[in-house]
Amino acid sequence: MAITSFEQLNVWKLAHELTLDVYNRTRVFPNEEKYGLTSQMRRSAVSVPANIAEGFKKRGSKDKARFYNIVQGSLEELRYYFILCRDLGYLKINNEQLEIFETIGKMLNNLQKTILKT
Repeated sequence: MAITSFEQLNVWKLAHELTLDVYNRTRVFPNEEKYGLTSQMRRSAVSVPANIAEGFKKRGSKDKARFYNIVQGSLEELRYYFILCRDLGYLKINNEQLEIFETIGKMLNNLQKTILKT
């Protein structure tokens, strides 16, 4: 069965779940972080599934791959914010919980490889 929508991509589904998680987790951040970490984390989180969606509709494989590369950057940025928030005491997370970033990254790499082969 051919994939006809970005919503069918497993990597998008996982990225969307991560974004929802970020919104839930940042609700309890200190008010002083409203325009700091809360805003930054939410923007980078939204960027991941949004760029997957935008890249899905691009016609050329190089253009698609470029968008998925942008996703990789946003994903790493978000991973850093998780580490920072853990170290600041805003989030309680462990290394297993950080594996979501590795999983999404690997899925993106596979998607890029597949696209560039066509």
